[in-house]
Amino acid sequence: MDFAPSPRSEELRTRLLDFVEERVAPAEAVYESQRRESGDIHFHPPVMEELKAEAKKRGLWNLFLPDDRFGPGLSNLDYAPLCEVMGRHLLLGEATNCAAPDTGNMEILAEFGTADQQERWLHPLLEGDIRSAFAMTEPWVASSDATNLESSIERDGDEYVINAHKWFTTGAMTPRCRVAIVMGVSNPDADRYHRQSMILVPFDTPGFEVVRGLPVFGHDEGPGHAETLFDNVRVPATNLLGEEGGGFAIAQARLGPGRIHHCMRAVGLAEYALELMCERAQQRVAFGKPLADQGVVRDTIANIRLEIEQVRLLVLKAAWLMDTAGKKAARFEISAIKVAAARVATHATDAAIQVFGGAGMTDDWPLAAMYAHARTLHFVDGPDEVHLDQIARREVRKYEDLRT
Repeated sequence: MDFAPSPRSEELRTRLLDFVEERVAPAEAVYESQRRESGDIHFHPPVMEELKAEAKKRGLWNLFLPDDRFGPGLSNLDYAPLCEVMGRHLLLGEATNCAAPDTGNMEILAEFGTADQQERWLHPLLEGDIRSAFAMTEPWVASSDATNLESSIERDGDEYVINAHKWFTTGAMTPRCRVAIVMGVSNPDADRYHRQSMILVPFDTPGFEVVRGLPVFGHDEGPGHAETLFDNVRVPATNLLGEEGGGFAIAQARLGPGRIHHCMRAVGLAEYALELMCERAQQRVAFGKPLADQGVVRDTIANIRLEIEQVRLLVLKAAWLMDTAGKKAARFEISAIKVAAARVATHATDAAIQVFGGAGMTDDWPLAAMYAHARTLHFVDGPDEVHLDQIARREVRKYEDLRT
């Protein structure tokens, strides 16, 4: 196994860090000021369009997409160190057009979309002209098991009729959102893995409603998450993604790369939390000496450093396997990093808050928002328990012959 970044990846990382220092970091205060002045937490600050234009100019655009028809065509291993940088700077994902859920939606459209679907939706997304939403999770079923979904997508002549109650519809709160990818049951009599389909629903379609935003640990901003209703929504049959009954397979294709992107960013977030913790520990004095000299604090710092290094190597292994053997061969590693990366991001941020004291819980520092994000990673793209079960099943299967 060779996890060394390619010269191209190293060069892009250097350019990305320069972009952060020269443009992104100075824009963070401007971004917050413009949003506060608008009075709308989902307002799209104009400074973001300036950052996007600059990222395009610097060749730091659509870095996530391995398909070289639409982007630089980086491998997962090449993208990993770039994505880690994005985990440290929350504006960087959108500024480089590498923000969820658009990344996963673009991957679906690139792989399964028709030429017309790509022309209407993929190309505007690739240009950063619009945003998109992903509607899979439902409030009344355990959506971690996609075969539970109750939303219906019924064929009626040249149209499909959609009836669905969704929530955590990612990306739906921004006024720039123009289309949602919706997953529901189209073939109720098929086996449990071929009952679902995915379909494109433009936001201006009659019967579609964004009911409300869903604050997560008190945070509700930017593209956000939403509760959405689809009441006899009619769209052309040509809006179907892939084949009827192929929704489960498309979901798996989408979630593989999406999970690894989340994990790469989580490592960056954990690294940033550790950096803040170490800075604070050097500056604060308690009981006659700096926190950095207190044994309990040093022990925490050392253990988090070990955890970050371990998880980073596991993420790189998963990226390498996806590149060399494909997503299916990397299923175990993808499940493993999904759990491990969420854990280290949450642990590092929680420990940093503890070292900061009361200040860590305020919005004067980024740690509270970082913690809210890190904690949600235990649910995003499947809860920890689902991935742990998959890992355990693979392990115990080796010893099935010992059953009586």
